[in-house]
Amino acid sequence: MIYIKSPEEIELMRPACRAVAVTLRKLRSFVRPGLSTLDLDRFAFDCLKEMNAKPAFLNYNGYPATLCVSVNEEIVHGIPSAKRILRNGDIVSMDMGAVINGFYGDAAITVPVGEISGGAAKLIEVTERSLDTGLSKVKAGARLGDVSSAIGNYAEAHGMGVIEEFTGHGVGRRLHEDPSIPNYGCPGTGPVLKPGMTLAIEPMLSLGDPELIILKDGWTAITEDGSYAAHFEHTVAVTEDGCEILTKE
Repeated sequence: MIYIKSPEEIELMRPACRAVAVTLRKLRSFVRPGLSTLDLDRFAFDCLKEMNAKPAFLNYNGYPATLCVSVNEEIVHGIPSAKRILRNGDIVSMDMGAVINGFYGDAAITVPVGEISGGAAKLIEVTERSLDTGLSKVKAGARLGDVSSAIGNYAEAHGMGVIEEFTGHGVGRRLHEDPSIPNYGCPGTGPVLKPGMTLAIEPMLSLGDPELIILKDGWTAITEDGSYAAHFEHTVAVTEDGCEILTKE
């Protein structure tokens, strides 16, 4: 069931979404060689605490951290560790959610660590642009397939692999609500978008083959061929003529 939020409910989502946006902005500046992924997690936890927000991921279905921190070939759900040290040339994806007053926000970014290769830089750019392209299709009366196909077509046109196993989702009173939002599909298909729908749209792309493996920790997904992966996400509210990005300062 897809929940339509009232204007009042969307207002109640704003603090959590802003907490996510602020924390990710600060993390973008904080990332540097020599830090551990656990350092990033602790930094994010402290940022949320300052804004009276609770980490949405911590203990969610047993997940043990505030952030999902995924480095290089890790696609998503990387568990922060004191042993995983960021090095010059890495890329790091940071996915996080927050909850305030019972409403959730969810977003992700991928950032370079020091100087990165041209291929890695292109991957980051194309992944972010694919999200922008998908968001440009979000408006009342459009279909979800219009959004999904726009993301996938843009990614493939720029030579990137589309990770199909993970999808975006509705978000609001729960971290994960209907509908599921694939990053590929056919225009003109799927549910009709209506004002008040709140969606977390999140392309994940790879430089190589998009096939993946889940590691023994039960969480971390990596590309099967070891190619780099990137991830961007925003929580948005559908409006009559487009969408409002809630996880944007």
